[in-house]
Amino acid sequence: MSMRVELVVARYQEDLAWTRNVPADVRVTVYNKGGPLTVRARTLPNVGREAHAYLWHIVNQYDALAPLTVFTQGRPFDHAPDLHTVLRAVAGGPLTVDKFKWLGFLVDTDDRRGRRLFVPWSKNVLREELPLDEFYERLLGERAPEFFRFYGGAQFMVSAAVVRQRPLAFYRRALELTVSVPLAAHCLERMWDRVFGVCGVTDELMRGRATVYLKRIKAK
Repeated sequence: MSMRVELVVARYQEDLAWTRNVPADVRVTVYNKGGPLTVRARTLPNVGREAHAYLWHIVNQYDALAPLTVFTQGRPFDHAPDLHTVLRAVAGGPLTVDKFKWLGFLVDTDDRRGRRLFVPWSKNVLREELPLDEFYERLLGERAPEFFRFYGGAQFMVSAAVVRQRPLAFYRRALELTVSVPLAAHCLERMWDRVFGVCGVTDELMRGRATVYLKRIKAK
């Protein structure tokens, strides 16, 4: 049965019991990168983090994408506690996403070498820089902006029409980069809207600020 909304979950060992509460009219597709599961899933190699799974889905479903796809990690609620509410709203409620919409409540800014967020990140013990500029230019073929504004967590909704504004070959190239570039997923986390050729964070929202906390909606 064709469904208007599909939820794509990139999972690595997380408990997916929460997917049982997804509205029945949302198709759920799980890509498993590690650990036993009690739900139906497709197994993918544990490479490229969630970005690899997202792009694998786009490449292999390019001509059969749902009108709206919601991409999340296996534990989405740290960044999007209201995910179930959002899913109900897009499945049968008042929320319409014509192009692209980030999921989450924290909007942040990183520079083109990741010096603001990635370098001091607690999990970056080597204090590596993030080659956002090089990755952006390699994927999109143009000079990278000085700053990237994004919602933390690499979770978003995008319409099939917007995805298909770029050719399949573009996403194949992006998928290859998630395997060949060690920090590709961290780069893509900051630029998913640009991958699809849209602006997901407006000047009006930021108002000159580097970080914006939106009203945090409790899980329901």
